[in-house]
This record gives sequence, structure tokens and C-alpha cells, in this order.
Amino acid sequence: MANFIPYAKQQVDEDDIAAVTAVLRSDWLTTGPQVASFEQALADTTRAKYAVVFSSGTAALHAAYFAAGVKHGDEVITTPLTFAATANAALYLGARPVFIDIAPGSFNINQALIEEAITSRTKVIAPVDMTGLPAPVEEIMEIARGYGIIVVEDAAHALGANFNGKPVGSRADMTVFSFHPVKHITCGEGGAVTTNNRRYYDKLLAFRSHGMVREPSLLMENHGPWYYEMQQLGYNYRITDIQCALGLSQLKKLTRFLARRREIAARYNEAFENCPHLLTPPVVPGVEPAWHLYVLRLAGDNPPRGELIDRLYKNSIGTQVHYLPVYRHPYYRDLGYPAGLCPNVEDYYRRAISIPLYPAMGNTDVKRVIKVVMEEVNSLYERLLSSDVENIHHSS
Repeated sequence: MANFIPYAKQQVDEDDIAAVTAVLRSDWLTTGPQVASFEQALADTTRAKYAVVFSSGTAALHAAYFAAGVKHGDEVITTPLTFAATANAALYLGARPVFIDIAPGSFNINQALIEEAITSRTKVIAPVDMTGLPAPVEEIMEIARGYGIIVVEDAAHALGANFNGKPVGSRADMTVFSFHPVKHITCGEGGAVTTNNRRYYDKLLAFRSHGMVREPSLLMENHGPWYYEMQQLGYNYRITDIQCALGLSQLKKLTRFLARRREIAARYNEAFENCPHLLTPPVVPGVEPAWHLYVLRLAGDNPPRGELIDRLYKNSIGTQVHYLPVYRHPYYRDLGYPAGLCPNVEDYYRRAISIPLYPAMGNTDVKRVIKVVMEEVNSLYERLLSSDVENIHHSS
């Protein structure tokens, strides 16, 4: 489709390609010096002591829950307004996800409901920084400390976001990031966990590579400089030097990428905030979102989202819906999770539509998205209003 504007898209430049090419010409392809450099750069960016990179954001979540000690029969409290991996990683370890509704007018977990959901089996609370809007992690940490529970922040959407001047990545016990192509920076695929805790750091490193340990101080025995031990059941979740060379090059552009995302979001806010048929994303004082997504919510009792998506597609504008509540996926229904579990999430879901937002969007693209969205939204709601008036006449 000519001049199609997708809802999201990576931006890879010649310097990124050169960085990857340099690794291909080097002695290292898999885990090597680029991995360590990328980890250090991530730790510096997030002001965390440690960063461990993984083959995907999902692998990073799995590792973080493992490092937190999640095991069979435990519970992980999270929100259903997320990609399924946030909950799936608990299932991988035999734990049960416990879903908490979002706060009214927010995209993030309602911290006021967390304490009543805590049981003797609760091991982790996993708030999600939905759309790049940081969750109230400081308040959640305070709750968690009272019960000896670990907080794993799912910040897959929030690299570069700030909460009261503090970057996401150093607030929780562990913080998880994603480097999928639609995220703020990309490794092709990839993820990371940041932490200030050395014990978690050591567990994350081992879990990433089959549960194997090489550090002499951690070995049960030591047969020589070649020696390593498998001390736990880990996975091959290693990331390559090729990927990390791309990630490191991309990370140098994060400030520019974020500035462009925020500029586009500001233009959308200005264009849509006075439209009676649309709700713009929430604004939280002291919070600087990373704007991974720009989610509009349609007003009214019967929001015409499906038709709007079709109309925008015919106008060469891509959209997406983030997300189907996790408990509504067939797999989770089969596990016994009831429909309508979280009313605020349900209301959000029937109204939400993500419109294009990515750094490579030109000003002409932004103008076209605004123009077409406004035209189609107003047209749809005018038709709905006319239909309602006609029905009233018929019924009387």
C-alpha cells in the first residue's frame, strides 16, 4: 500500500549497520566484548549498578522471576493490561499470575488494590509501565517491603522514562526492558534486567547460560582456570555480540529518539485533547513518559473502534490495539480466569486504539495522521448521533 504509515517501525541508520559489520569481521560473534559494553552502557543509562542482557524481553522476565525465587505454587501479582509475557513468565516457573485492575483514568496497575491481593504465596509484584508511562513503583516498593515481596518492574515500554527525575531502571528490585524492533532501541530481538542487587545479578548471569557458574568465588570446587559448574537448571538465553553491537549503537541515539517521540506525542495531545469523541493519554505530575505507544480511547457507550481501524487502514494508516486483557486469551480462560475480571481494563480495552508513533515519522506523516483520524472520528460519531436521533423518533 503506497505511503502506508505503520503504527510503529524501527530506525536503523548507516552507523548501526557499520557497527554490526565490524563485529562480523571480528573474532567474536556470540557472547563477547560487545555484550559487556552494552550491559555497562545500559547500567549507566538507567543509573543501576548492574545490567544483564538476554535474547528477548520474555527471557529477561523469566530470568528476573527466577532470580526473585519464584517457584511452583507461588503467586505473581501483575496487571492484565500488558503483553502476555509478563504473566507467562510466572507460568514458566509453575507460579500463578494474580491480576489487579488498573487505576481509574490510568493505564497502570491500581496500587490501592495490591495489598488485599497479597497472600502467603505472593513472591513478586510486577507493575507494568504501560505505553512508557512509569507505574508508581516507589509506592509499590513500600507495600512490598512490609511483606518481604520482591518488585520486578516490567519496563519494556519505558526505556528513558523518568519518575520525579529518577530514571526507570533503578527504582525496583529488578527492572526488565525489551529491544524488540518497535521499542525505543532495538537489537533485532533482545531484553535486559537491571538491578542494584549483586545476588540477583549473579543469578541472572547463571540463568542466562544453562545455570553455569565460572566465577571462582562462587564455585563449589575449582579444578583450574577452565573449570565451570552447572549449579542450577538454567536456559540458553544468551544474546550475541552482533545484536549488542546494534543495541549499543542504538543506545547512543536514545536521547534523540525520545525527543522525537515526545514531540510527536505533544502534537497529538494538542490536536486531540479538545475532541469530544476522544480521550488522550493520562498525564501524571512529575512523570516524563517514554512514549512507546500513543493510545487514544474512543468515547461513548458503543465506541466504533473496529470501523475506525478499517477506515484508517483504507487511508494507509496502521493501528494496533494494546492489549487484549491477558486473562481473556483462550489459554488463560482454560486455566479458569473469569471474563470481566478487571472492569477498568475491560472498559479501556473496548475503547483503545494505538496510532502511529516512531522517531522516523516525518512532520508530513504526523499531520496526515492527525487529519485523517479527526476526519474519520468526527464522521463516525456524526453518523452514530444521527442514528440515535432516528431511533428516538421511531420509538416515540
